[in-house]
Amino acid sequence: MTPKLVAGLEPPYYTALFTSVRPEAPEGYAETSSRMQEIVKDIPGFLGYESARTPGGIGITVAYFRDLDSLDAWRLDAEHQAAKAHGREHWYESYSVHIGKVERSYSFERE
Repeated sequence: MTPKLVAGLEPPYYTALFTSVRPEAPEGYAETSSRMQEIVKDIPGFLGYESARTPGGIGITVAYFRDLDSLDAWRLDAEHQAAKAHGREHWYESYSVHIGKVERSYSFERE
């Protein structure tokens, strides 16, 4: 099965780019990740996300939001904040977050 990418969206919109280093499958991570995916989908203005992880533990997740208000709603969500605090304490060796405004977007998909 080919992974499905978030297709080109109508700009402008915003991205939250989360890069991290963590051990492979730390205890409780999969369950928390699944819960965060459920929560973010309910935020008005959430457009989708893509995620990848190398065998060496480097991960990249890009989440797409229609506007800064929807991105802030995600950032300020109480369960999300608790998960971030737990991640800093137990899972991540390091991480970075980059917020960007997208002004051009396009995609390609082979038929």
